[in-house]
Amino acid sequence: MLISVALGQVLSLLICGIGLTSKYLSEDFHAKTPVFQGFLNYILLFLVYTTTLAVRQGEENLLAILRRRWWKYMILGLIDLEANYLVVKAYQYTTLTSIQLLDCFVIPVVILLSWFFLLIRYKAVHFVGIVVCILGMGCMAGADVLVGRHQGAGENKLVGDLLVLGGATLYGISNVWEEYIIRTLSRVEFLGMIGLFGAFFSGIQLISPCPHPALLCTAVTDSCTSHFPGVLSTSRIPLGFGLLYVGFSACMFGLYSFMPIVIKKTSATSVNLSLLTADLYSLFCGLFLFHYKFSGLYLLSFFTILIGLVLYSSTSTYIAQDPRVYKQFRNPSGPVVDLPTTAQVEPSVTYTSLGQETEEEPHVRVA
Repeated sequence: MLISVALGQVLSLLICGIGLTSKYLSEDFHAKTPVFQGFLNYILLFLVYTTTLAVRQGEENLLAILRRRWWKYMILGLIDLEANYLVVKAYQYTTLTSIQLLDCFVIPVVILLSWFFLLIRYKAVHFVGIVVCILGMGCMAGADVLVGRHQGAGENKLVGDLLVLGGATLYGISNVWEEYIIRTLSRVEFLGMIGLFGAFFSGIQLISPCPHPALLCTAVTDSCTSHFPGVLSTSRIPLGFGLLYVGFSACMFGLYSFMPIVIKKTSATSVNLSLLTADLYSLFCGLFLFHYKFSGLYLLSFFTILIGLVLYSSTSTYIAQDPRVYKQFRNPSGPVVDLPTTAQVEPSVTYTSLGQETEEEPHVRVA
């Protein structure tokens, strides 16, 4: 249980690093380049994982994978790219508090998709833990309002709120799809395909013209020189500017590489609950770096979310074959329970629609 919670907090710290480097790029260098920053991450994934697939032999080879399921990974790459874009775009229209609260919509999306497509079943304690985590997020949002940190344009909140909800929905789809792939196929295949198609589509956005500057130039097409006032106009790019991009890329690459490991050991739902603390880590760093105002509600929020995570991780989830038969899901956070069989054994259920296994572990199978 404690290992599950700790692994999730490592992901939150990586997201904190992503947020801090992005804030320095935006405020100190006026560099609004979310697509270019994402492109750097996809290129790293491509260089490490896609090339690994390219040198493999047999059914694990890159070309063999593309022949069998290229269109599925193309859709997944688009979903991953646009989820990031929608949430970043929302900052132009709504407030930080709204984004923090509405981004929690990813949790019910992941729960519903896991229930219907991964056949995961939850106990009452899981729902209690989820509610406690969301209450912790509400406490943090309230603290932001009290200390006057609910910054953001807020000029068209309805548009911004809809963008956040859309991004959260796409995040939920991507996370559940990721869990399915890494349990039935392999982590390297998932990351290699995300790197290939993510680099392809973000590269297209980078080189595409910008016919509507007010809508696209600051968030989609990073080729506009107005994104770097005082930076690109000089003959030499400041060292700190480049180091921030390196730091951002390192945190993003670490997040993408480590998240499948954590999802496989826990679940997509558990990971998204763990990521709720990322904003609090960013806030605690901001107290020293950006002189944010402090409120005791932030500490209350942090410990409330941790309590919710402990409750959720205290017992295992299950994969259901039908409403009467349950078999324990592969989750190391809970004890193994063998249920007696009193009826005729029904046909086994296994995930195979994406292809055959490419890792050393067997399929998730229900007897």
